Amino acid sequence: MKIEDLNIQELVEFDAESGLIRFAGQRALILDATAMGSLRRDLIEHFGVTVARGILTRLGYIHGWRMAEAMQAHFKWDTDEDRRQAGMRIPMLEGMYSVQPLTSDPLSKEGMTLLGSYEAEQHIAHLGRSDATVCWMICGLASGYLSRTLDRKIYVLEERCLGRGDAACHLLGRTREEWGDDRAEELRFFHLENLNGWLDDSLHQITESLKEAEKKLREKVRALSRVARELEEPLGMVARSASMQRLIDLARRIAKVDTTVLITGESGTGKERVARFVHDQSTRASGPFIAINCGAITETLLESELFGHARGAFTGAEFNRPGLFEAANGGTLLLDEVGEVSPGMQVKLLRALQEREIRRVGENQSRHVNVRVIAATNRELTKDIAEGRFRKDLYYRLNVVELHMPALRDRREDILPLARVLLAEAALRLKRPVSGLSPRAADQLLRYDWPGNVRELENVMERAVALARVTRTELEDLPEEVRQAIAIPNGSGLVKALDDVEKEYIMSVLDRNGGNQARTAEQLGIGTATLYRKLKKYGVDRGKSAPAK
Repeated sequence: MKIEDLNIQELVEFDAESGLIRFAGQRALILDATAMGSLRRDLIEHFGVTVARGILTRLGYIHGWRMAEAMQAHFKWDTDEDRRQAGMRIPMLEGMYSVQPLTSDPLSKEGMTLLGSYEAEQHIAHLGRSDATVCWMICGLASGYLSRTLDRKIYVLEERCLGRGDAACHLLGRTREEWGDDRAEELRFFHLENLNGWLDDSLHQITESLKEAEKKLREKVRALSRVARELEEPLGMVARSASMQRLIDLARRIAKVDTTVLITGESGTGKERVARFVHDQSTRASGPFIAINCGAITETLLESELFGHARGAFTGAEFNRPGLFEAANGGTLLLDEVGEVSPGMQVKLLRALQEREIRRVGENQSRHVNVRVIAATNRELTKDIAEGRFRKDLYYRLNVVELHMPALRDRREDILPLARVLLAEAALRLKRPVSGLSPRAADQLLRYDWPGNVRELENVMERAVALARVTRTELEDLPEEVRQAIAIPNGSGLVKALDDVEKEYIMSVLDRNGGNQARTAEQLGIGTATLYRKLKKYGVDRGKSAPAK
């Protein structure tokens, strides 16, 4: 038999009644490429690259060896070259890669060039571009097949790889002696006896990582224990205010129901944190949580990012790539800034939500996805609907339940508790012994309006920790706009007497000027004698600085 006569239809038998599949007389399985990619990611994340490569190389080697045995039992080849090349052709027919040209051979001087390696595709999709070659299972398969066919040890290694950014994958097969010592480290992966040592090393690394994680956790617990009374919810969410308590109660209840949620509120209020809270409280907590900022990506790229693309769908699409809907399967997908999505993309997003199916760019095949979608926006979508910028049907599909994040200025009871928590976290992260707020600093935080909400408060606390000279944050450690903020109504619903408001205002200006009464009088537009009489009324002696509030 010649290599050109090889037909996969003659190799595969499928019994529709029993569900059994046989390849060259041996029982076979159909495995999903994305599932294999997920397995690769899990092996690397839990055991490290060394152990993952050893396992996948060995799996490929055994697969190749068994394939050679099956082919030898069922076919009589015209030449030894045909028999060798059959082992490279069959994986191509199985969908593992494509070969150019079809007669290429890793044992030849030129080696074998692969196009569209599924391993490179899945590695990039799940782990990103690698610094080294990644087609470990394919190399193992080719090595196992050639070793069994030629009855001597052949080791196939990659010279170039799509997974590290090369134009194609290129394989060379040589004996141990022919490889010499230059690739000795890579040849270790073909020997099972090395796996125990790698596992021991991996377990040792995991143990050390756990010890380090426990140490950091203890440090964080100690740091946060000082503000533990402020923490009333997980994920650092503080809920002293009635509005936040209502929000968290609703978020906890809706988390148990697998429905779409729309989170609204100003930028920086913590919408993603609430989305993660909903995910962690839901039955999908063990699945992935993936967030994407829809406003930061162009329409064309957003479609590919969400739905994936097929190889050749557009310039630069050199391999099949699953999108975030597929990556979030079994978990939650957060569509942040959904109000920025273009009208054309809104139609495709609506279809995905209604049908629970997506279609990769460049494909006609629909794929079912099991994803909970949470959308977030700082825009008034009802206004966008009225002006024709947002689809009404998509809005109602997203807004099954709305969680509205109050602005920080509307939950002033939470400012100081939040500030203390964020201060403790920043001190731990920056390794600074800063443990609290001075009274003047705390008072000034309450005076500020916080247009940037919680995100701005977090940045202010990090800045304060970085600048602090002592173990607590002082007034001068705060940004100028915070230091210069004047007292504002406390939002409690109580109306202050005019004299009390005047006193607070005068004292805040005097405090901002460091007690300089002449400058304060000038800024207030009153005479120094008038200011003196008022200060005397407030119990402040002339010539002395204003007392800290």
